[in-house]
Amino acid sequence: MPLTLIILLLLVPGFVVIGVYLERKVSAFIQDRLGPMEVGKWGLLQLFADLLKLLQKEDIVPKAADRRLFLIAPFVIFISVFAGFAVVPLAPELAGSGAAVGVFFLLTIVSVDVIGLLMAGWGSNNKFALYGAMRAVAQIVSYEIPLGLSILCVIMLTQTLDLQVISYQQGIYAPETIYLFGMRELGINVSEVGGFLTWNIIRNPFLLIAYVVFFIATLAECNRAPFDLPEGESELVAGFHTEYSGMRWALFMLSEYGMMLLVSLLGAILFLGSWNTPLPNIGPVKLADWTSGAPGTFYGYVTGIFWLLGKALFGILIQMWARWTLPRLRVDQLMYLGWKVLTPVGLVLFFISGVWRLIGV
Repeated sequence: MPLTLIILLLLVPGFVVIGVYLERKVSAFIQDRLGPMEVGKWGLLQLFADLLKLLQKEDIVPKAADRRLFLIAPFVIFISVFAGFAVVPLAPELAGSGAAVGVFFLLTIVSVDVIGLLMAGWGSNNKFALYGAMRAVAQIVSYEIPLGLSILCVIMLTQTLDLQVISYQQGIYAPETIYLFGMRELGINVSEVGGFLTWNIIRNPFLLIAYVVFFIATLAECNRAPFDLPEGESELVAGFHTEYSGMRWALFMLSEYGMMLLVSLLGAILFLGSWNTPLPNIGPVKLADWTSGAPGTFYGYVTGIFWLLGKALFGILIQMWARWTLPRLRVDQLMYLGWKVLTPVGLVLFFISGVWRLIGV
């Protein structure tokens, strides 16, 4: 719908402005320093100064590069990431395409960015760039398996690929009765209570482990530390975007932060109650009722976007915290973690979720 498109067109660039400044301040806080302070109050205008610098930089294409691949690659990556937002439900009755196979579409279209990364590395005709691109492809393809398994656990529980339906199932507007931990035998109906008691990680406690797998895999998908080997500055200068400058380089940064936002939104939708309020109706004050607006109303849009973005921002802060806390993994450690740890754990969780659903708990 047009309103969703307008919101997303403002949300993604707006998040980049906030996210870059926030990351600089978070890293400064962790390292006990001030961060940007010179341009504007508390350095608030630093990003705009950087943007002005990028706009004035010359768009250089190396003489030996494959010009067509080199120029197209940043747009392929950005478009594939931005297209993923098309199926994200921002609030009740406020979604983009509303596709019934939204999860499948999102995973498919975002995978296209691998092609863009390979195009950038190969097209640059630079050994550092090609090596970084090959690292990125190997890393993303490897970690898509545990990522997909963790998402399949949620799909098996909810029995749908529609992200909006998954959202409705985790709150007071759920079309069916919700039992605590998903166990009918307990007889504790939390449909009207709402809040965090109806989240998927509560309905199936094993999904909490699945969320940990999901989060680690998304760090690798975003090339974020400790999985930033494709951009290893100490080894590869800047990896697959070594030869880029100006606004084409800025598109890579925009895509990275856009991917951070997208996977954080997806994690909030699948595991953390989506746009539903985390406050339950316990006691005389019905918090879930007045902190979660009715579907189709303006207040419903505002509260839904607020809670969803709040949960996504929490995930992004954890990503930033991890970047400035954990050391970079070696390539062999990265592959070991993906294939010998996360993938087997994902398979076990997938089996448990199937049994959980089969016995009807």
